[in-house]
Amino acid sequence: MRVPALTLAAAGATLLAPAALPVPAAAAHPRDRPAARSEGGVAAADLLARLSDCQEISHGRYSTDEGSPANVPVCGTQDAVFWKADLDIDCDGQPGARCNPSTDPQFAPTTAYQQSDGRYLNAETLPYIVVPAPSPIWNPEADGVRGGSVAAVVYRDQVQYAVVGDTGPGDVIGEASYATAQGLGLRPDPNGGGAPSDVTYIVFKNSRVDPIEDHPAAVAEGERLARAFVARQ
Repeated sequence: MRVPALTLAAAGATLLAPAALPVPAAAAHPRDRPAARSEGGVAAADLLARLSDCQEISHGRYSTDEGSPANVPVCGTQDAVFWKADLDIDCDGQPGARCNPSTDPQFAPTTAYQQSDGRYLNAETLPYIVVPAPSPIWNPEADGVRGGSVAAVVYRDQVQYAVVGDTGPGDVIGEASYATAQGLGLRPDPNGGGAPSDVTYIVFKNSRVDPIEDHPAAVAEGERLARAFVARQ
């Protein structure tokens, strides 16, 4: 079960929500699974090999869904933090044909971070991940994780580079944008799409893409950081 992401403008989200847009039936419940393709040249297996040991940095564990057991730790290395969870679809931000109040009952027109033009992020086109809001379990900013930080999302043999683009509840983990799911070959429908488990999120400490919406820059920086990450012994 997906829970709504928290945003900096959450208090006004209800007032800001636009009227539902007419959406074709096929777009209301997208079921096409795009062909998966890895970004960059660093293999998923090489990234995962560097994560064989979890040095827990969270002071407790997260649930993957509201009400489910809390069994997901956040782990850390010298240059990255990582966790393994499910992937729920975040459709929040700019409304479009695939992400809007008609396709997603939990749609919010805001994200925690904004584009360089002041608009909220576009989940349909920008690969981003959601990190938990600061809590006694973990404060992402204390480990160099903030809006625009570069992430590598790994599922099976696929790698999708993304940015940190939204925040969620302080006790739940495992969510990424519509575009991230598409890039991994997952069904991106916010109603039951994504993956139930085995998705690894790697966020490189103190990295940043500016502007946050520049995905080619995120891929280039992610590739550079990933190569250094797998080379480190």
